[in-house]
Amino acid sequence: MRAGEQLRELRNRLGVTTREVEEFTRVIAEDRQNEEYYISNAWLTQLENRNSIPSIYKLYSLSVIYRAKFSDLLKLFGIDLNDTPRYQLGLPLEHTHLVSFEEPEPSEAVTFPVRFDKGFNLATTTLLSRMVEMWGDVPVALLRKLDLRHCQYGYVGTDDYTMYPLLRPGSFVQIEKYTTRLQSSQWRTEFDRPIYFIELRDGYACSWCEMRGAQLTIIPHPLSGCTIRQFSYPAEAEVVGQVTGVAMRLVPPESDADAPLRLLKRS
Repeated sequence: MRAGEQLRELRNRLGVTTREVEEFTRVIAEDRQNEEYYISNAWLTQLENRNSIPSIYKLYSLSVIYRAKFSDLLKLFGIDLNDTPRYQLGLPLEHTHLVSFEEPEPSEAVTFPVRFDKGFNLATTTLLSRMVEMWGDVPVALLRKLDLRHCQYGYVGTDDYTMYPLLRPGSFVQIEKYTTRLQSSQWRTEFDRPIYFIELRDGYACSWCEMRGAQLTIIPHPLSGCTIRQFSYPAEAEVVGQVTGVAMRLVPPESDADAPLRLLKRS
């Protein structure tokens, strides 16, 4: 069925006439003080009978009147918002940046397109290739454990080798956003040293940091080949939070197989 036919079916199922839709949308348009929300009787008839595409404002009005989710009406026109993360993971950015994930509504079921073996035991070590579906380079199991209320998430750009090889480019990091003060305590190994996510004027950085007076120093891993950078705090750099978790590939993609060579040339 065409999108217009499905919209007409939704309207008929609710027993709403095109004239009533016109009056309802007039109320919405007046409340929003925007005529784009208004749908005339003639325009709705054209939408239902032809291959017309409504604006986001008119589609919103229809979602309100038809008691339908805006995202579900978008699907009628071939736009599935659930595909957004897949495209984002398939089109990685070179620069480090913050990542936001939409929290699913409690009423929605999470689609998990795999079958679990009856003998699968969470207490034992085993291969998950038959049990866990990979979503790009991020396991679905990771996404379901995201603490969206208390943490932010960042993505280390594919061209960001600041913390390599401790953090590989293309890694996702969990950021404790309430920890914005740099720790002055001592650490025994590089694995104990706190890593911070820093917001700069022209981007982001993920690295070790030191604060001396009003000067924030970004310290890269000694094997990365990257240089130390200094910024005025908080005018040029602010601490987003401390990195408390990471999801990354242990074996780099083939395209990154020559990363050590590039680092040697850079240094």
